[in-house]
Amino acid sequence: MTMTHLLSRRGLLAAIALASSLALPFSAQADQTVRIGIMAGEDEQVFEVVKAEAAKHGLTLQTVLFSDYIQPNEALANNEIDANAFQHQPYLDAQIEQHGYALEAAGYTLIQPIGLYSRKHASVAEIPDGATIGIPNDPSNGGRALKLLADQGLVTLRDGAGVLATALDITENPKNIRVQELDAGIVGRSIDDLDAAVVNTDWAFKSGLDPQKDRIAVESLDDNPYRNIIAVRSADKDEPWVAALVASYQNPAVAAALEAAYKGAALPAF
Repeated sequence: MTMTHLLSRRGLLAAIALASSLALPFSAQADQTVRIGIMAGEDEQVFEVVKAEAAKHGLTLQTVLFSDYIQPNEALANNEIDANAFQHQPYLDAQIEQHGYALEAAGYTLIQPIGLYSRKHASVAEIPDGATIGIPNDPSNGGRALKLLADQGLVTLRDGAGVLATALDITENPKNIRVQELDAGIVGRSIDDLDAAVVNTDWAFKSGLDPQKDRIAVESLDDNPYRNIIAVRSADKDEPWVAALVASYQNPAVAAALEAAYKGAALPAF
């Protein structure tokens, strides 16, 4: 083989490599495995599509299932998983403040508008004086639930209460609503013992609630800060696999999977 032929062959290989990198700008190292924590349930169906998309970017995606909101960030901080996808930014911020986690958002996934559900009352107007309404007891989702109640005219919150509002921030309560704080995974399952409950969409499905039939109010999507995210350790944020993982989620195939899995109750946030 002459030197000219050798250089030509090298040039051809370089051109192929360049074309491949341009076709998949977020490719990770070949056959790199990434462990991602997700909630058991509808997201399992969505992530089957994400896995297929990840393979196009050189990732082998392994999903690790969780059943509550506490463990996924602990596992990520402890290097038991490489990423998680279950939470919105206000929740992550509250977890970082509470535990000192070095975690951050890598990209948006979906938004699940939180809803007010009832099996006893067909509308917000029918909620009686002295009613008991359940809300999640974690700071960010509790504040989110109270904002929904305020938007529906059931309570008034103190000016500046913000996303971490608590029941102590209620300044007016014309119907003498009793706010009962429960674990996010329990509040939906307690619906028959309550007049109404504010429930996250994923937990509503797990609790057997039907957004089309049981939901009597839903939060606005305008200027909504509660878009869910993929979170990673801060030390990993610039790794090529992180961009590849985000690209594996943010595409039309996954958007269609979200629509199918959540029956329109969750929307793409990208």
